[in-house]
Amino acid sequence: MTASSHQTIPAGLTVSDTEVDLLVVGSGTGLAAALAACEQGLSTLVIEKSAVVGGSTARSGGALWLPASPVIAEGGGNDPSARADTYLRAVVGDSAPESRSAAYLEQLPATIDMLRRTTPMKLFWAKEYSDYHPEAPGGSAAGRTCECRPLDTTMLGQYRSALRPGIMEVSIPMPTTGADYRWLNLVSRVPRKGIPTIAKRLAQGIGGLLLGRRYAAGGQALAAGLFAGAISAGIPIWLHTSLTSLTTDGDRITGAVIEHQGNTYTVAARRGVVLAAGGFDHDMDMRHKFQSESLGAHFSLGADTNTGDAIRIGQEAGADIALMDQSWWFPAVAPLPGAAPAVLLAERSLPGSFIVDQHGQRFANESSDYMSFGQRVLALESAGTPVESMWLVFDQQYRNSYVFAAELFPRMPLPQRWYDAGIAVRSDDFGELAAKMGVPVDDLCATATRFNENASAGQDPDFERGRSAYDRYYGDPTVTPNPNLRPLVKGPFYAVKMVLSDLGTCGGLRADDHARVLREDGTVIDGLYAIGNTAANAFGDTYPGAGATIAQGLVYGYIAALDASRRPPAPTSR
Repeated sequence: MTASSHQTIPAGLTVSDTEVDLLVVGSGTGLAAALAACEQGLSTLVIEKSAVVGGSTARSGGALWLPASPVIAEGGGNDPSARADTYLRAVVGDSAPESRSAAYLEQLPATIDMLRRTTPMKLFWAKEYSDYHPEAPGGSAAGRTCECRPLDTTMLGQYRSALRPGIMEVSIPMPTTGADYRWLNLVSRVPRKGIPTIAKRLAQGIGGLLLGRRYAAGGQALAAGLFAGAISAGIPIWLHTSLTSLTTDGDRITGAVIEHQGNTYTVAARRGVVLAAGGFDHDMDMRHKFQSESLGAHFSLGADTNTGDAIRIGQEAGADIALMDQSWWFPAVAPLPGAAPAVLLAERSLPGSFIVDQHGQRFANESSDYMSFGQRVLALESAGTPVESMWLVFDQQYRNSYVFAAELFPRMPLPQRWYDAGIAVRSDDFGELAAKMGVPVDDLCATATRFNENASAGQDPDFERGRSAYDRYYGDPTVTPNPNLRPLVKGPFYAVKMVLSDLGTCGGLRADDHARVLREDGTVIDGLYAIGNTAANAFGDTYPGAGATIAQGLVYGYIAALDASRRPPAPTSR
């Protein structure tokens, strides 16, 4: 049975006007709200615009930023809540209400406990995956990022095909976690770590197939776990179902009007409506209005159905918006026509490489976290010195040593189609490379000379690359004294064109510490909640650590359900 053949879950469920306690719009982190509501005894319905379950969560790396959590404690870590609070106060500042971070920390342990009761997920601490700003007060170089262990998706039964696919579906079954990725990327440099990791995951993937199991990792495992929990709890999910408007009784939200396969229905929601439908990733009018006209259409890696519907409908109900200029920015390889961008994570941090703009000059710490990198690009645009093009420059030793764009293993040549499309060039000297890139020859040569001199000394006085513990996490530990820096001295040299992609927008409806949507005057819209990327980022204009986006969606889903369970139900005419 294909995903497109599913209309409702459970199969055969009759779609009609109905009445529930809680209506959840979106099946990514919105499933956490549904599971929590079910535990509170609330009848719950989930509607999903697309033909598949999982939203952008299923397309993500699946990391969860879980400070001061039992997962870290069980992994041998020591992360007091007070220290995590200090960190969030330091990095978030006044870009979001302090109460949002405080509620997140307070309810995080209970959320983890709920997920353990209601889903098959097994979480572990990805030790050493540093916070994104570890030098800030309360920051942690040991990291607070956790992940879901690879999960057998056959537990979804007939609904397995209804799980949203990941960004890249590999032909070899090898369920790879984010913690694995670090060592897979360094397999040729640190084989004692990389080879056992590959062997372990191949054994799990291939061995699983022989036993009739299909293991998934990352966001696929996380989304599958939430989906399995919803199936087990008997929570109905209506696919191909769009939110068209909210219904009201005075100032109170009482439900929603929805469209399912061309038919319109009304759902009464006695305790409220949770908007968890993602951001406005693929609505270019909104992106150009609130963010930048330089952003390319469909460069976002968020689910293609994230077009800002829930945000606009929330505004129609009187909601305020905030942080609309923000996204979970992510630099990527410029896409081929009709293809999605290929993300660049460790690639930017590895020695033997640097990034330049259209002038052939460096403009940022290449190894900084991806959101900060994107914010730097847009800050330069706002300052009147836009980065009109970006190129990642590297040498043959770099190409021989590391995985590139998740698909090219060490020593594999860059695809000819990249050269044909003009997103890759190659030369034996920097002068000719600059000419092929279309950047000033003298400037690129000067950049390479300065970079090489500083890299030889293990320093980057221009942008401090390698100073942060986060930078070094994705560096090459065999390169000293700075794992992020090595001079590019022997050709051939390469340049690959980059674009500013993202993992989704993170501005949206303004919500409080109970996930309740607020009006412009700060009053609560009774019965309306927003979580995940439909809500303005709980951490303001900051990405505290890997997985902060999904984790806040899960925690605020739990918070929303808890608040809804404590509200008096709306009166019903039925």
